[in-house]
Amino acid sequence: MANLERNGKILLDLVRQPGNNLCADCGAPDPDWASYTLGIFVCLNCSGMHRNLPDVSKVKSIRLDLWDDSLVEFMRERGNSAAKAIFEKCVPAFFYRPQQKDCIVLKDQWIRAKYERREFTGENNYFHQVYSSDSFESTLWKKGKDNKQFLKRIFVLSRKDFTLRYFIKEDSKVPKAVICMKDLNAVFQTEKVGHTHGLQISYLQDKRTRNLFVYHENGQVIVSLFNAIRATRLAYLQKKHPTLQDSDLIPQLTRHCLKEGYMEKTGPTQREPFKKRWFTLCSMDRKLLYFKTPLDATELGAVFIGSESHSYSVSESSSKSTRGGRWHCGITLKTPFREFLFMCEQEQEQREWLEALRKVISQPMTPEDYANEANLRRGK
Repeated sequence: MANLERNGKILLDLVRQPGNNLCADCGAPDPDWASYTLGIFVCLNCSGMHRNLPDVSKVKSIRLDLWDDSLVEFMRERGNSAAKAIFEKCVPAFFYRPQQKDCIVLKDQWIRAKYERREFTGENNYFHQVYSSDSFESTLWKKGKDNKQFLKRIFVLSRKDFTLRYFIKEDSKVPKAVICMKDLNAVFQTEKVGHTHGLQISYLQDKRTRNLFVYHENGQVIVSLFNAIRATRLAYLQKKHPTLQDSDLIPQLTRHCLKEGYMEKTGPTQREPFKKRWFTLCSMDRKLLYFKTPLDATELGAVFIGSESHSYSVSESSSKSTRGGRWHCGITLKTPFREFLFMCEQEQEQREWLEALRKVISQPMTPEDYANEANLRRGK
């Protein structure tokens, strides 16, 4: 018993060491589980995914379970940093490394890619070639533009001309849409799509944001497509910006929304009735998009969010919604061209929107931002 108590203390000391103090797979702080076959410390959520790989990984709680001397010695010899040197030796620059808040399918496939398929050990580059191939094809379930029905569609990603095409039938000669890498963004939206493998693909069509909502029953297939899109996006950006380093381009591969949710908005005179709309704010392109519902195929409108030095500001509004609106937590967004009034249902939502909008406004504008602002103005 003395040895078991001593082993428990050793494990607690090990998990506090730099490298071990974050989950080996998602970076969550203070992991309290460990894979005693891989020699890594992981969080509770990732330990559940390791349980799905019994031939590769076996896990124990470092606080609740009893540890033999040999297992503790292995954990001491290995640890997260040593394991990363083996299992993450050759991770491609474009490959998405999930974080704690990412969806389950991304974390699950990251864990499987590292330990089950050993994609990044340098033993072979088969998977790297798949992600970076000239053509990547996948059949996905896609939501209809004007209804909730999902139908099978064939998606073809081309590295030769930096496009993503999709076809209605396998023998179709003409694609339903041709999406340029310049405007394409893919991000997992499992709750919105209503499927654990749900992916949202967005692009510009006639100067408006168009959304495609897709999924595949196989997690590896949908995550492979996601990383293939990132690989193609990186190749496109490398060609467009030959003087920039990959470290400058990687953050541009996937644009995550800063904040999403419902607000009520009124019209340009602020005398029109308030209408409930679904809003999406992205800090990278500085756009506040609004839709009728979260699963709308096309935006109803967009507001460019410039910087404070260019007369953009946001503040809490004391105005009360009296023109058909049900919500009373107001936000006033001022631009050089118009003043917008939004209403949130709860004060917490109001605070979150104010924080998100202020974050964008506090960022200086780039030359590309100026061009986007001008294009949005011309499109109105």
